[in-house]
Amino acid sequence: MLQLKRGFNILFELGGIKSHRQVHELLEQRLDAENLNKLKRIENDWALLKIANSIAMTDPDNVFVNTGSPEDVQRIRELSLTGGEEQPLAIDGHTVHFDLPEEQARIVDRTYYIINEGADISIMAKKILREEALEYLREHMSGIARGKTLFVGFYSRGPIGAKAALPAMEITTSAYVMHSASILYRNVFEQFDDEVVRAGYVITNLHSEGLNRPEDLPNARVFMDRSWQVTYAVNCTYAGNTLLLKKGNHRFAVDLATYYKKGSELSEHMFITGLTGPGGRKTYFAGAAPSGCGKTTTAMVGTDFIGDDLAQLWIDRDGSLRAINPECGIFGVVRDVNSEGDPHLMKALREEGEEVIFSNLLVEEGNVPRWVGDGDDPPTKGVNFQGEWWEGKTDENGNAIPMSHPNARCTLSCEAIGNYNKEAGEDPAGVEIKVITYSGRDSDTMPPVVVAEGPDHGVVIGASILSKATATEVGVSGVRRQPWANAPFIPGSLAEYMDAQFMFFHSYRLRKKPIMAGLNYFLTQGARGGEGEQLLGEKRDVKVWMSWLELRAHGDVEAIRTPIGYIPKYEDLRDLFVEIDKEYPKELYDKQFSLYVDSILGRIALQKEAYRAERGVPWRLYEIYDEQRIELEALKEKYGSIVSVEQLEAEENGD
Repeated sequence: MLQLKRGFNILFELGGIKSHRQVHELLEQRLDAENLNKLKRIENDWALLKIANSIAMTDPDNVFVNTGSPEDVQRIRELSLTGGEEQPLAIDGHTVHFDLPEEQARIVDRTYYIINEGADISIMAKKILREEALEYLREHMSGIARGKTLFVGFYSRGPIGAKAALPAMEITTSAYVMHSASILYRNVFEQFDDEVVRAGYVITNLHSEGLNRPEDLPNARVFMDRSWQVTYAVNCTYAGNTLLLKKGNHRFAVDLATYYKKGSELSEHMFITGLTGPGGRKTYFAGAAPSGCGKTTTAMVGTDFIGDDLAQLWIDRDGSLRAINPECGIFGVVRDVNSEGDPHLMKALREEGEEVIFSNLLVEEGNVPRWVGDGDDPPTKGVNFQGEWWEGKTDENGNAIPMSHPNARCTLSCEAIGNYNKEAGEDPAGVEIKVITYSGRDSDTMPPVVVAEGPDHGVVIGASILSKATATEVGVSGVRRQPWANAPFIPGSLAEYMDAQFMFFHSYRLRKKPIMAGLNYFLTQGARGGEGEQLLGEKRDVKVWMSWLELRAHGDVEAIRTPIGYIPKYEDLRDLFVEIDKEYPKELYDKQFSLYVDSILGRIALQKEAYRAERGVPWRLYEIYDEQRIELEALKEKYGSIVSVEQLEAEENGD
């Protein structure tokens, strides 16, 4: 069980500011008249205590309070450019940021939860004792802001006043990080005190890039203090490690949902998007997928885009499932983003009128940003995340250096996206979710879409996500489990998180239950009787799987029952493919939706073995796995290791 405010507060220990008198004395000494006057708008004693200790600990030359005013935001942009953290591109308002070649993703190998003696954390996470973290930060973060400006910003993770929104402070020496925060989050300087009172919490994030040298990267760390809801990032610049409002604070939100709001709220690694169905109805989806596995692309398929990465969900008084996007912008992977598959996003990235920060891609002659898969003829030279680049350039091991890093990103406001529904996205009431999806990178096992029999089976689909490691993380490789696509951000035990999932979706208060489904875009030819790693489908097929789920959520289409859930009928998919101007041969359908029983049984065995290493896993998980195993083994005995859709239909009809 997580206990808040347990153990000593590291920030207060290192800052040494304990009383409100000391707070005001320090602020009077360290802030100039303009920024001191700004900060007088903030009256919350707890927030001021954290700000004062951050200043005392890091010892900056200057402090800049970001009120979110146009003047403050413009000043931050200018400081990022003049300081060399960003460089201007050809289109006005577009800039590029480069991280060190060795830090192109989240440093999961150097990311730790600060814990108290005897505390439980996920077996998939790293931990450090409070005393050890104190000493590390004392050595590596004390005085780290000397010669720099410390920026202080006040944000909301969600529309102002929303039930699940959380206020947070970003405190950083990086103008680029503060600039990014100004795009991705709602500045609530004017409403901050009220939001802290409403939520009952205020999250704090403290970051400094230090000297930003390759030799400092071994000492880079991201620490998350669960008890005091403070994150620390030192000697790093990649936004996934430094913009701690994002995944750092998402972890705290997961903690609160699991331990303090159990059965009433969830904090998930999910997109939110709406699809227009027959008669103009709007059906909203929330979908989980690991970073780099097509989550942004799926979100963009919707007619009413809300968000591409995170979701806060709760059960409303009317029994519906509601969701908000804690962000108001996109920090998305650009690889393979092109006009054919992502027209809304490409318009924002290639045309005048929108503010965009690119990172870790290639800049060709004329200051034009380029990336792998952008749809244009590739350039032969330019400047990228490793400096001067030319076609055929290799690293010290002889490996070809791509023109853009696989984890190159774009940062822009949701309002820049043509299908963004601002009214719904900024509504504190959120949107009603009728479909939940879970997906990973599964090349050989699951069909493209399968709907769970009920809430418990839906939770098991989420618990069973498997994915190849992607370029979003440093220090990981191979195929690995990604429960709910949220496992890297679950601080406590997976067993307790899973129990919260079962309780939430089984709640008697959730009277308008969503359908829950698995999605898989990554089946290959080689896994279905052919050869090679070429996909059986393509990116635009996502629209069909989503459209079928929209119809299924409203009872407009029937489905075929299988031991792992319900799959679509061929005729329904064929008609939906016509709507995207594409033929859908029956032969392809048979390859995608036949059950390859041995692969599924192997997957079930893998998951059961992995979960046995976790204490206290709800027994319902094993019951469902065993139910599926028994049915699959019976099918295999009757039909063999590959069961066709016709055979599944025969079983359902009792033939």
